[in-house]
Amino acid sequence: MFKINRILFSAILAMTFLLTSGISGCAGRVRIYDEYHSDYHHWDRHEDDAYRRYLGEHHEDYREYNKLNKDQQKDYWNWRHGHPDNDRH
Repeated sequence: MFKINRILFSAILAMTFLLTSGISGCAGRVRIYDEYHSDYHHWDRHEDDAYRRYLGEHHEDYREYNKLNKDQQKDYWNWRHGHPDNDRH
């Protein structure tokens, strides 16, 4: 009986861990509205790569996007719309 309780407890604990990690994974997705072009962008690994390319081309140090002022964000989205991901659908 003790062995069954231990197995059951382990299964419940594992399911709880999987459910909470699955839920928090969805919460990590960020969607940003580009008010200048009236569209949304998912901030994921590809967008972060593009943002880092933008900073490199402009010889700027890395700063988190949400710490940029409105004019800097506008400059990024103007650049971004001129540099689409050709390999993404």
